[in-house]
Amino acid sequence: MTFVKHSIDAETAEKAVAAAAKKAAELKLKMCIAVTDEAGDLKAFARMDGAPKLSIGISQDKAYTAASFSMPTHSWFDFIKDDPPLLHGITHTPRLVVFGGGFPIMLKGEMVGAIGLSGGHYSQDMECARAALAAIGADAL
Repeated sequence: MTFVKHSIDAETAEKAVAAAAKKAAELKLKMCIAVTDEAGDLKAFARMDGAPKLSIGISQDKAYTAASFSMPTHSWFDFIKDDPPLLHGITHTPRLVVFGGGFPIMLKGEMVGAIGLSGGHYSQDMECARAALAAIGADAL
């Protein structure tokens, strides 16, 4: 048996990156922006001029985390904070990010990719990611 999975196309991924960069520029932020396909593999990426080098990997890991579990990265802390074994164990998982800035990209209820941003406070990363999601018509999260 097989099943069909849908994936974000390159044009839409680039549109999301551009919208996130536009919002970041409006906020006078320098960000790294990563969009992955539904499997968490990088589909589009931009490092705005002057964005922190460390943000390259963080943005990609936020998108990877969101794609891996079909949930925003900011949801992780509430999920693990009251569970000591999970809190102290899972946070050592490579590529897992437990603060805001990563979102699954949902279209008509199906995850087709994910976006991750890094370069501002995580709340600013989230704001720019939401602008990108709106620009491509993704389901609201």
